[in-house]
Amino acid sequence: MNFFPFRRRSVPAAPAPPKSTAREWRDALVFAVMAATLIRWSAVEAYTIPTPSMEGSLLVGDCIVVSKLHYGPQTPQTPLQIPLTHQTIWEKGPQSYSAAIQLPTFRLPGFSEVKRNDIVVFHVPHEQQRPADVRTNLIKRCVAVAGDTLEIRRGQVFLNGRPGAVAGQLQSTYFMQVDAPNDAVRQALHEHGVVDYNEPDGVPRAGTDPATGRRGFYISCPATVAAYFRRQPYVQALTVADYSTTLFPDVADFHNPQAAPSSQPRRWQLDSYGPLPVPRRGQTISLTPANAAAYYTIIAQYEPNEGITWQNGRIYQHGQPLTRYTIRQNYYFMMGDNRHNSEDSRFWGFVPEDHLVGKAVLVLYSVDPYADLLHKLRWNRLLQPTS
Repeated sequence: MNFFPFRRRSVPAAPAPPKSTAREWRDALVFAVMAATLIRWSAVEAYTIPTPSMEGSLLVGDCIVVSKLHYGPQTPQTPLQIPLTHQTIWEKGPQSYSAAIQLPTFRLPGFSEVKRNDIVVFHVPHEQQRPADVRTNLIKRCVAVAGDTLEIRRGQVFLNGRPGAVAGQLQSTYFMQVDAPNDAVRQALHEHGVVDYNEPDGVPRAGTDPATGRRGFYISCPATVAAYFRRQPYVQALTVADYSTTLFPDVADFHNPQAAPSSQPRRWQLDSYGPLPVPRRGQTISLTPANAAAYYTIIAQYEPNEGITWQNGRIYQHGQPLTRYTIRQNYYFMMGDNRHNSEDSRFWGFVPEDHLVGKAVLVLYSVDPYADLLHKLRWNRLLQPTS
């Protein structure tokens, strides 16, 4: 008798139930969010300009596209937020950041290095209470790269002893003394694009020059606009505003001016600054009381070193004076194009390479905060490349 193995007859699998419309929308939304997050982290991100520090190259109300591919995207430092009941360690704007797992960070390869005159978005260096990737973002122009020696003479940038070719539409602040600071003068200022963002309508108000007691207007504008007003019969004088403040490296630590005062202050000013060498990776510095303040934040905050203190105008490590130091990454010197209305490297020093976010490449659109509804959009700035 022959026996044949019993074969179980296969039963076709039941077809999967069709996705509901709600589930299809949910899946599409999840995919879109994930794709947008990946693109925002690795490729491009949009930012809105909130302050006039880059006018007139970038205007308040500009929405710009920033490329992270130029310098290479950086891995997040704080992917996980662990809530604490007893304290909040990091805060930024309306959001609060509790203790987080801080991972080692590295930058993926980009297709460009930072070049002079690039408009760069970066994490503000002096917010040491937060991880770099949750600090305030700033946008400035890179005026000097690692290895340059920067100097400003009468407002003119010099690099390595030669005049630097600075791009953009630079602005300075002037006091314009007039015969009668009336509405006709204010209208002329408005027609020539002079804006005061401290005023509700954006039009400058008359003030007094504290040095002379004369009446007039404080205005921020390009040199061409200043030259126009100098020719007007109602303008008695137009001079660059005088600012006097303590700058880096006389103030080595921006938030704690008394923490590391320079033993040999330079007393530089906004339009008369330097010469100051910008540190580069691999450079070995001989530290002296004359230059220690310029490198204090690099050694104590931006690069991983232990036991760093400041005593009597010198940097100490584990109680011993530090006389030599090798720089571990490149640094950059950033300035706003609105030279007298920009808190930048002249105030708080160098920007570390690991704080770079990306390069501004395009004005996507621009909204005028003072225009009426029909003229709100600045059509002439639509999809304009940054420069």
